[in-house]
Amino acid sequence: MGVRANRHRGEIEAFFDGERRVLCLTLGALAELETAFAVDSLEGLVERFSSGRLKADDLIRIIGAGLRGGGNLFSDEDVAAMAVADGLAGFARIAAELLQATFGNGEASPNPPLPHPA
Repeated sequence: MGVRANRHRGEIEAFFDGERRVLCLTLGALAELETAFAVDSLEGLVERFSSGRLKADDLIRIIGAGLRGGGNLFSDEDVAAMAVADGLAGFARIAAELLQATFGNGEASPNPPLPHPA
């Protein structure tokens, strides 16, 4: 894959099953998450994600939406079967970095906060 992530567009890169992928929470991906989390606004998503109480299923949904927003054709079931470095902690870091790139200032954080899986 030759495409690199563009932080100014809210994109990040992560390795899944040893393959580098670009993730982005596009407007369509955010709408998908609003429906999945049964919230009626972006503010509702921010409140949900700010709680720090994310379940494994939440990580799958966030990362799946980010992968699809980045042009990858993976279902949430595909994401659930993927492997990343550091296992659950790796998935949590990817989700935190993606949320920071989307809702934060777009700068890469050297140590993004880890959501606490519930």
